[in-house]
Amino acid sequence: MKIGLVDSGIGLLAAAAAVRRVRADADLVLASDPEGMPWGPRSVDDVAARALECARAAAAHGLDGLIVACNTASVHALPALRAAFEPGLPIVGTVPAIKPAAAAHRAVAIWATPSTTGSSYQRGLIAEFGNGARITEVPCPGLADAVQNADTDAIDAAVAAAAALTPSGVSAVVLGCTHYELVVDRISAAVPGAELYGSADAVAAQALRRVADTPGGGTVEVILSGRSAPLPAAALTYPQSAGLAVTPATA
Repeated sequence: MKIGLVDSGIGLLAAAAAVRRVRADADLVLASDPEGMPWGPRSVDDVAARALECARAAAAHGLDGLIVACNTASVHALPALRAAFEPGLPIVGTVPAIKPAAAAHRAVAIWATPSTTGSSYQRGLIAEFGNGARITEVPCPGLADAVQNADTDAIDAAVAAAAALTPSGVSAVVLGCTHYELVVDRISAAVPGAELYGSADAVAAQALRRVADTPGGGTVEVILSGRSAPLPAAALTYPQSAGLAVTPATA
């Protein structure tokens, strides 16, 4: 099987690693847009256009399924992606894990980008899946960019700022941006005792349920802003990149 993953940047590593843990033989195509990130501040039409461009670049490599490994793109681009590719190519979006967090905890924080925090999309998820829990939306300005650049000082500063906005007594933190799943150790240390809820494992499981169960070769192809490339150096600093031995994509 061959599964593509689309994101603005290296946040897709979390879902790629989750797929690899379950199916070591899955072939992966990682398509991101480092020249256009962050997607959060962009218009809805621009996000959809950029996500479609990444998806088309990945789909050109003969995919069996495509994961939209980006919360912003899942909010703004899923209808366009599904119209363009389904039913021939299954599309799996990323949704913040509000439902399982609120099912197990009474006090929950959702860490997300400023553009997602307070959005009608996130408020709708809270209304549908909040289960009566006390839920606090916490904006995390600069955290995704800091993770993208593996800037440890900026990561620590952004995490500390978000932790300061997180009420005491919160027992669960929902990671509402895929980039944040790459720094769970730092977030966990900043909010001691809170259980962290990411989306990567659930997204990977859903994708594997929807694609044909055929053997692959365990290859990884990387496409950065439409061009074949190795993984960015910053990506290699995160443990989720381990085992993603990259083979050059054919443009």
